Amino acid sequence: MDPLSDVLSILKPRRHMSAGFDAGGDWSVRFSGQDGSIKCGAVVSGDCWLAVDGVSAPSRLAAGDGFLLPRGRPFTLASDPALPPVDAKPLIAHARDGGIVTCNGGGDTMLISSRFSLDGDHAALLMRQLPPVVHLRKRADRVALRWCVMQMMQELKDPRPGGLLLLRHLAHMMLVQALRLHLSERGEGDVGWFAALTDRQIGKAVAAIHDDPGHRWTLPALAQCAGMSRSTFAQRFRDLAGMAPMDYVTRWRMLLAGDRLEAGSDPVSVIALSLGYESESAFSTAFKRVMGCAPRQYGRRRNGGRPSDDDLAMATGAGLLDIDVIAEGAG
Repeated sequence: MDPLSDVLSILKPRRHMSAGFDAGGDWSVRFSGQDGSIKCGAVVSGDCWLAVDGVSAPSRLAAGDGFLLPRGRPFTLASDPALPPVDAKPLIAHARDGGIVTCNGGGDTMLISSRFSLDGDHAALLMRQLPPVVHLRKRADRVALRWCVMQMMQELKDPRPGGLLLLRHLAHMMLVQALRLHLSERGEGDVGWFAALTDRQIGKAVAAIHDDPGHRWTLPALAQCAGMSRSTFAQRFRDLAGMAPMDYVTRWRMLLAGDRLEAGSDPVSVIALSLGYESESAFSTAFKRVMGCAPRQYGRRRNGGRPSDDDLAMATGAGLLDIDVIAEGAG
């Protein structure tokens, strides 16, 4: 798979929820309880304001605009950002997946959105690169999302057999499209995995790592993939990704190893060999340094419960592979 598909497969979106939100008149609704989820949505008709906790200014969403909320922060949708919000929970308490929530009788503004809860201990490691809110407003970007939005709208208005499955696939398509569009808008000076992925030369090296993580990569070999000198490549990679190339190789391998340990089907020795380690002890040392515990301890802990926040902090504290993503709906 390509690197973006790799990341999405490790994130394991689960507990999908798609819904419509139809509001009328003067209204302001606050959505909380978004922890552990990513949200993507679009305005079908009308307009509104989106305010996300921790972001200084609200964003005005016009018809056709898309938005991404990668970090699970509480947010408010409103006809006027100055209005005091009401809690969304009573409005959506009886909403069903694929349904439409109505506020103030509806008729002025319609939004569609999808939310995913993220399974797997890697989510906390990966959701770091995107800003708290991504506003997709360019005409070309809106056209790219329009098909998914309109298909989802049709399914919400006219439920038919197989509709929930189709909504789930449409929501995934919206998520991937939105991520692609954000990648295309990366600005100069951005640092992180997405910045490295979208760089023409460094992106080739990242793709090579993801294509064959078990290869015995060296700095010269990766520089050759990028078509650059070793010193220039090393500096450019560090400037974009925020870490050295070989650190990236190690950290990606350990994330893949953790994913396989969660499944619990492969022995540690087999995982180590498949990821380019000649000995289980060398692999275990690298895994503990990156993930905060020994591989077998990680596997047992997964069988008995999720790692604590402190455990995840151990893995992220030294500049791990920090990647973000997105998605959810109108509640």
